[in-house]
Amino acid sequence: MQDHDDFGFIPSKIMNVIDTKCQERDAGGKPGSTFPRPALAAPDAGAAGMKPAVKNRPQSVLFACTRNTVRSPMAEALGRHFFGKEIYFASAGVKRGQSDGFTIAAMEEIGIDLTKHRPHTFEDLEDACFDVIVTLSPEAHHKALEFTRTLATEVVYWPTLDPTAIEGSRERILDAYRGVRDGLLERIERLLAYKPMGNL
Repeated sequence: MQDHDDFGFIPSKIMNVIDTKCQERDAGGKPGSTFPRPALAAPDAGAAGMKPAVKNRPQSVLFACTRNTVRSPMAEALGRHFFGKEIYFASAGVKRGQSDGFTIAAMEEIGIDLTKHRPHTFEDLEDACFDVIVTLSPEAHHKALEFTRTLATEVVYWPTLDPTAIEGSRERILDAYRGVRDGLLERIERLLAYKPMGNL
């Protein structure tokens, strides 16, 4: 068995495999047009706290959970907000859920608007080519493994609490959503090997 890091990666596996048959994306991050994948930005030696770009950093990441209403849209939005100029992010669910008001509220607290997010499934994806699929629930992990049987895609599992299961006061429930949000950001920062410019 090969060694994995904290997030399930096999260190020896190159992460930026690109399938030449993949559809290219437009500047707005939407699949299906003729704009090339976003190139990694050159590191700015004068930017305080910014580390050089990581050689094997993935160029496209899909986050997946069960209904695409809480965990995966949070992760996608965090990725786009802090790293969207360098990396393409998307999200999907095994099933299509309904928009979640606590998700919107928790993300609004850090200046990210999720009011326009519409939950969708793996089958709704127009482009199936991703360097990495990060799964956030057991159901999503099984679906991702099936989805990538013929693709050169790394699938990793981040066990993540489903905050919709928390009961109690509004503040107690919102605290659970905040915990998921902050935990996902920390993992994304570590996955991409440097802390984004910006503060939470």
